Parts: sequence; C-alpha cells; structure tokens
Amino acid sequence: MRIQMKNLMLSLFLMLPLIFIGQSSNVQVIPQPNNVVIKKGQYEIGTDNFTISGASEVQPIIDYATVVLKEDFGFNVKKAEKVRNGIDVVFILNRKKYNLDGSYSLNVDKKGARIFAGSEQGLFYGLQTLRQSIKKIEGKWVLDYMEIEDAPRFGWRAYMLDEGRYFQGKKQVLKLLDEMARLKMNIFHWHLVDDQGWRIEIKKYPLLTSIGSKRLSTQVGPRKWQSPIQSGVPHEGYYTHEDIREIVSYAEARFITVVPEIEMPGHASAAIAAYPWLGSTGEQISVPINFGVSEDIFNVANPKVFNFLTDVLDEVMSLFLSKIIHIGGDEAKYDHWETSEDIKRYMKENELKTFADVQVDFTNKISRYIEGKGRKMMGWNEILGQNVHDYQSEKDNGAEEQLSKTSVVHFWKGDIKLMEQAAAEGYEIVNSLHTETYLDYAYRDISLKRAYDFDPIPKSLDKQYHNQIIGLGCQMWGEWIPTSGYMDFMTFPRIAAYAEVGWTNVNRRDFEGFLASLSPLYDIWKEKGIYSAPINEALPDSFKKK
Repeated sequence: MRIQMKNLMLSLFLMLPLIFIGQSSNVQVIPQPNNVVIKKGQYEIGTDNFTISGASEVQPIIDYATVVLKEDFGFNVKKAEKVRNGIDVVFILNRKKYNLDGSYSLNVDKKGARIFAGSEQGLFYGLQTLRQSIKKIEGKWVLDYMEIEDAPRFGWRAYMLDEGRYFQGKKQVLKLLDEMARLKMNIFHWHLVDDQGWRIEIKKYPLLTSIGSKRLSTQVGPRKWQSPIQSGVPHEGYYTHEDIREIVSYAEARFITVVPEIEMPGHASAAIAAYPWLGSTGEQISVPINFGVSEDIFNVANPKVFNFLTDVLDEVMSLFLSKIIHIGGDEAKYDHWETSEDIKRYMKENELKTFADVQVDFTNKISRYIEGKGRKMMGWNEILGQNVHDYQSEKDNGAEEQLSKTSVVHFWKGDIKLMEQAAAEGYEIVNSLHTETYLDYAYRDISLKRAYDFDPIPKSLDKQYHNQIIGLGCQMWGEWIPTSGYMDFMTFPRIAAYAEVGWTNVNRRDFEGFLASLSPLYDIWKEKGIYSAPINEALPDSFKKK
C-alpha cells in the first residue's frame, strides 16, 4: 500500500506542470509569443460597448487602440476613467516590477484582458498580441482565457526600404509602418539616397533635390542589369522636411525608430550630378538611368567634401530621432581614387597603404563626427575594410586601418567567418545576409520557408559572442520594384516570417503553426489593399498544395 501511495504521489508530481499551466500551446499570433498558457473558457466581447482603461500616461496607446480595434473589428471603444468590473482591456504600467525591454504580460479571464508592462512599448506589444488573438465564433467576438509572458529575442527587428531607385511616396511608407507595428517590428531602415536618386530635402544644398532627385529614364526589362531597354519615362520624387517629420512622428507613435541611410563614400552619383566638385574627377555627370554599381565616389581628401557631408548629416540628424545613423559604405569602387592626385597626396600624408585604408580612415572620421552629436554610426560590412567584391584589387583585400569599435556593422555579404571575426572583436552586428533576407530576390530563391528558417546567430558562432548579434533586417532593394503593388507582393508574407525570426525564441518557432497564423493576416492585408503573394507562390515546391 505504501509503495502504491508512493507511486501515486510520484505520478501526481509529474502531472503538476500540466495541472498548473493548462494547455501549453501556440496562439494564432505572429510573431508567436514566447510563453503561452491557454486555459479553458472564453471572454465574450461586446462590440458596441468595448471599454478600455489605463493611467493618463498610456493615453496615446489607448487612442491608438481605439482606432485599430475599430478598423479591425468594428468595435466602438470607450475609455473608462477607473478600473472596475466589466472593463474589457486594462493597461497596467509598472516600471519597477517589469522590464523595460518591450516585454509584457497578457492575462485574459472572466474579468477581461489585462496587459502589464514596464514600458509603454511593452503595453503596445501586448496590444498587438491582443489584436491578433480576438476571433469570431458563432457570430461573437471572443478571447480565449490565457496567460502570456512575452519578450523579444532581439532588440533590432528591421525592415529596409530603398527609395533611392524608385520613389514610392508617403502613403506607401505609412502603410508599411502600420504593418510593421502589427508584427512588432521596431526599426524602419530608410535608404534615402543612391546613385539613381536623392530623396530627402537638404535646405543648405537645394540642387540635391532639384537635380539629384530626377532622372530622365530608367533601365527596365527582363534581363535586368544586362538589359539594353529604357523606359523613356522621367522619374523623380523626394521628401520635404515636413514629410520626414510627419513620418518619424507616425513611426514613433507605433514604437518604430526610423533609421536614415545616407550613402558615402560610394553610391554618390546623384549627389555628384548636383554638385560635381564632390566627385573625385570633378566632371559633370547626369543622374544615372542604369542600375548597377557606379564608379562615382566622393573625393574624401577634399575638406570641402567632408564639410558637405557633415552639413548633410547635421540636417538629417535634426529630422530623425534615431540614435543610429546609417552611412552605407557598401560597394565603393576605387577606380576614380586610383587616378586622383588629391587621394594619392592624402594617402601619402596620412600613411595609408590601400584605398580600403582610405575608406576606413574616412569612415572613422564620420563616425567621430556622428558620435560628437550624441549618435552612433552604422554601415554595411565593407566599412570593416574587407574586400568582399570581385571588382576590387587584390591589394585591397584587407585594410590595416581598424574601424572604430563603436560602429555598428550591418553584415550583408561575404564569408560568415568575417561576421564571426567582427563579433569576436567586439562589434555590434545586425545580420542581413543577402542570400537569406533580401526581399527583392524571387520567391524561388528565398521562399517563405527559407525566410522563416533564417537564424541571425550563425551556428558556428561561439556562444560567448552571441550577444554581439543585436538583430536582423530584411531589405527591400528597389532597382526592379517600380510599383507599390509589386513591392507588396515581394514583401508580404515574407515580412511576417522575419518578424517572427526577430521576436520568437528558436524553440518556440514552428513553421506549420506560423502558416496557420498567416491565414487571418492574409484577410487583413486584402482588406487594406495590400497585394501579398499567394501562399502557393511564396512556399517552396515541397510545401505547395497539390
């Protein structure tokens, strides 16, 4: 009898986790929360009398909730001044009890939903989970009883939009920000200048937009970079200071930081077309109508050029709240530096051996300037001085100059060992490896499954350096994306996969569950006029429905 009782107690002990946690499972939410307990029962929502409560400091979130819950479900939301029974959602901010990293708790029971967090950002993320958790059963809107404890895996969860190639406009940007907010993405990386167009007003240098934002035609055709076909149609567009402030404010209300990218020293053709003295040849050029990597490059040996760039950065930093300023730094061709007497003299005076050293030296000067303004510099991984392109000379295989350790390295190309080396040397890294994260790549190259399987932390990276990987970005490069509809097709649904990669711990990710959660999002996107890729188009052949 004693043995039987002992066995019974052991069995009960082993069952305790199941008794207390209820049905531990996934919810139909993207990104999938990291700790979920589904309980028995459902809370029924009254659409005509939906009440929200929270302290005055969370009023902006309540205002936002009022709008999105009306849009999503038709709820007529009212604010209750005091917490009492019968309130559907209560926002509870406690900065002492909860972390400030965007984490939150969501509890739903017979009293309604309670969202707890240590920051307004956390409450906002809890609201996004709530939005996706509401479902309709037998004509009634309900929430399952549940307990969720959630926090993001990475602090940098970015979407990059390239408008240097095609100007997409404010309406498209605001639409993207809305969907980023729904998916808890927190960085909008805005590629505003490139060879084929300058898209931001700089009042001190008006020719950047009156000349640099316009091109006479655009390379088109199925052969892409090898295409001889031209559209024959001029293209132009840029954002005014007022536009920028509106977009930055709109993003801030959704807890999204807008990180501007101003390319230097390469991808400079549009700027040089406006002010030829910026270039290393001094020749007058036009804004390019063909895509590809241009040889035009800033003359970084000229103090006047450096002053121009710092003037531009000053104006940019006056418009953007981001602590990070992205300076590009990728694909700088050194051909014009090779024939520049200014550059040769600069190299001799500063004992710089290679053109890669010149770029690192220049980048460090820009980094120090940005740091002096209380910000931090970020750039694509070429800023490390490593040769990752076949068009560079062998003598530029590695710079002796060392990049400032305060720089954030945005890794997109090259051997993974280069990323591991940078992490070991103490650099913060955002992983945007092009073979895994480029949204302009066809679905046959980066399927939805491949996007979902991406892990920003390389398997071969030593665990002691895992914290150096601060997150990921997915990039919508614009060379062959002329319309907002095509951009939607290439972005959605892959953006949802990258959102889950950035937020959800690896052991909580499940592709089949993710696909199930996509179904209601497809309905929402269709309602909002977002032309997402059909799921069969986005999946690899092995997952497609027969």
